[in-house]
Amino acid sequence: MSDVKKQYVPESVLKKRKTTEKVAAERAISEAERKLAAKNKRKVIFKRAEQYVKEHIAKEKDEVRLKRQAKANGNFYVPADAPLAFVIRIKGIMKIAPKPRKIMQLLRLTKINSGTFVRLTKATLQMLQWVGPYVAWGYPNLKTVRELVYKRGFAKVQKQRMPITDNSVVEKELGQFGIICVEDLINEIITVGPHFKQANAFLWPFNLSNPTGGYKGKKATHFIEGGECGNRETKINALVQKML
Repeated sequence: MSDVKKQYVPESVLKKRKTTEKVAAERAISEAERKLAAKNKRKVIFKRAEQYVKEHIAKEKDEVRLKRQAKANGNFYVPADAPLAFVIRIKGIMKIAPKPRKIMQLLRLTKINSGTFVRLTKATLQMLQWVGPYVAWGYPNLKTVRELVYKRGFAKVQKQRMPITDNSVVEKELGQFGIICVEDLINEIITVGPHFKQANAFLWPFNLSNPTGGYKGKKATHFIEGGECGNRETKINALVQKML
């Protein structure tokens, strides 16, 4: 019988094989941990979204109850002043005075049909009066805010315009403020929460289309006089739907 020849494997190959196996095992563990963390995060996001819906429905029911109660007592119910406005630039750059032009820059309305959210304070209301002939603004509802973010929303990441492809984009920029998903972002905007400034700065100004069917009145005439500019209160929601 012939002797069986022994096969020798170089030490470098053995070391490389062990290193490859170790890296593969570490990668498998990290992937499993990542999947588990993502699963747990999805549960948290779902619960938060569910909670926001419940809160909004409860708020609407409370408004209806107060209106009915006031009517039954022979009074009028006056709702609280809206804390949030959505402002759309409807005129171009021609024949704009320096001060309104500067206010437009501060509101980030640098081109026609661009829109931004604004927290309503005494200062911002004065600014909106100055630029009244050049913008249309009003009080957006939850549906309008949600559709703007989902359909036309872009993020400002390192001064670059980035699409909001998933929740990780939001969490990376706003996670330190407790905003980890798009629903958190929408809730922070609609409720004008404590981190509204950061959430609004995260959103790139919305680029909207011309309204379907065009404008019905003159842009330079106020909305209450049959035109298009100025404060249109809740009617802004109908205009935004035409421009999405």
